[in-house]
Amino acid sequence: MTDNIGAPGTDMSRREFAKAAAGTTGFMALSGCQAAPAEESGVTVSEVESGTGSTPAQTANPADLPKTSPPQVVNVDEQGNQVTLSSVPSYHEVHPLENMGGPVDLPSVWAFQADDREPSVPGPILRTTEGEDMEVTLDNTDGKRPHTVHFHGQRKTWENDGVPTTTGITVPPGEKHTYEIPANVPGTHLYHCHYQTHRHIDMGMYGFLRVDPKGYEEADQELFMTLKEWDNDLNKQMAGMDASYSPRERNPNVFTINGKSAPRTLHPEDGSPVIVEQGDTVRIHFANNGYMMHPMHTHNHRFEVVEKDGSVIPEEARYKEDVLNIAPAERKTIEFEADADPGIYLMHCHKVFHAMNGNSYPGGMVGAIVYRDAMDSDIFSQLMEYAGYEG
Repeated sequence: MTDNIGAPGTDMSRREFAKAAAGTTGFMALSGCQAAPAEESGVTVSEVESGTGSTPAQTANPADLPKTSPPQVVNVDEQGNQVTLSSVPSYHEVHPLENMGGPVDLPSVWAFQADDREPSVPGPILRTTEGEDMEVTLDNTDGKRPHTVHFHGQRKTWENDGVPTTTGITVPPGEKHTYEIPANVPGTHLYHCHYQTHRHIDMGMYGFLRVDPKGYEEADQELFMTLKEWDNDLNKQMAGMDASYSPRERNPNVFTINGKSAPRTLHPEDGSPVIVEQGDTVRIHFANNGYMMHPMHTHNHRFEVVEKDGSVIPEEARYKEDVLNIAPAERKTIEFEADADPGIYLMHCHKVFHAMNGNSYPGGMVGAIVYRDAMDSDIFSQLMEYAGYEG
């Protein structure tokens, strides 16, 4: 568990979060709140009793695997421009509670781990600065299957492209390999395993690469969010469970922001709420690591797209909007001012069936913009109960 609160990139600590909400009846009474009625989560009592109101995944950990942690930001510059990645078979909780269509999980994932940090899905956010050359070592000495790492965006030598078919370089179990990745294209990019890509990405082997331009000034709130849809029959099959999966007949049934589905997305430590003060400038780096389009809609906040796939959008070409369509592998950075009436506002995929857990609505690819001034409300307390936060 990390001490940071909110989406990856924020510096808000658990103590600051608790202080912002302290002294309120709703927040302090979290553990005493009653569970939400089934009707409030979009599921009828009869559906809950019959089991037709959701399609929760198997929640047992069949291989007794280690649990994943939320993705962390790794400042590669501060590590002498070096980072080691490894793949760790893990168990991934998407939404572990029984409310709002849960529990939902991925019984087996192949999580990226940076150095001696904990494995995560998505993988660690690798952050560096324009002009700094990185050495990324893929350590597969304890691995069970071949892997590679492919970085989008950066101009690199042929042998460092991370594609086994065209470079002839694969990192088999028991070996390690170092990629030399120059940070010569600033912006927000991604990385993933390129060995049997159709399977390894769906097993969780993907993450952010952020290259800050020289002289870059961060916003008041600068956050990273990856979108991903899953057919968890693959994860069940890889966990040795009785499940049938075909990539040609992929049927996504789990939809996540930073690896979590609502209401777990609202959990301040395990999820990715966008926690803001009135007047903050907010910059969110989005990446789509799945295979479907995701139109993300922000309630009560209009934004501008300021970057796309590492290119800065000229100011004269920007305009206000509130739906951002993100294609597979696409990266877009949005910016807006937290100037709304202080409250709690949704941010979600507008393909409504992506905002569900099984047949239960809401769920899935739903997050929120949360003003600190609204954290003393009863509704915020109730949301924290749904999310399972006991801070």
